[in-house]
Amino acid sequence: MKTYITKDINETRNWACNFAKNLHAPVTIALHGDLGVGKSEIARTIIQTLCGPDTVVPSPTFTIVQSYDKGKDKISHFDLYRVSDVSELVEIGLLYAVQNDITLIEWPDIAKDFLPKDTVHVYITEFQDGRKIEIAD
Repeated sequence: MKTYITKDINETRNWACNFAKNLHAPVTIALHGDLGVGKSEIARTIIQTLCGPDTVVPSPTFTIVQSYDKGKDKISHFDLYRVSDVSELVEIGLLYAVQNDITLIEWPDIAKDFLPKDTVHVYITEFQDGRKIEIAD
């Protein structure tokens, strides 16, 4: 596991920006962490790094999924917090996204059986005044 420590929101955004630069479809990023730990902020920074800093990135908490075009790649940002039945994952296009897009998934536990084997799991926890970001190999 690779571990990164960020001291504040700016360092967390810088980490996410650097992480984003190597992403190409298809790839699935599972963002794990408690409420308020920064999953949405990391996803927002990744999307803005890939699509441009002026890209409006609302949280998909209520829409469940937001999509963005990055040239030939599409980015799908899922928030599965409110999904209670795995059958909903097919309806919202998760299976298609993980096979074709740069897919960012907040609250990925309900989708564990649908995630590709090469999914990148990012675990975010509070650490002093910043964050500890761990990436599973």
